[in-house]
Amino acid sequence: MYKPDPVCTDHITLPVELQQLMEQIAENVHENWAAGRIADGWIYGAVRDDEKKTTPCLVPYDQLSEEEKEYDRVTAAQTLKLILSLGYELKKV
Repeated sequence: MYKPDPVCTDHITLPVELQQLMEQIAENVHENWAAGRIADGWIYGAVRDDEKKTTPCLVPYDQLSEEEKEYDRVTAAQTLKLILSLGYELKKV
């Protein structure tokens, strides 16, 4: 049986200067997800229906509920925390 074993990033706190980057990554995660859904034939619908391939999340990121945005933010934050925990430094040039 598969047991996920992600790198523990609990000890990493994202610096304030990476918060904007995290939000930009979260938005890009959504854009990539939406592009993939559209390519697979999904369309906007008020209710998610896997058979009809409709979802209310096929909207621009700024129109998502905070709950949906948080899903993408967690992905972005965990990615940044992994990068930092592996010893990389991030700096804007």
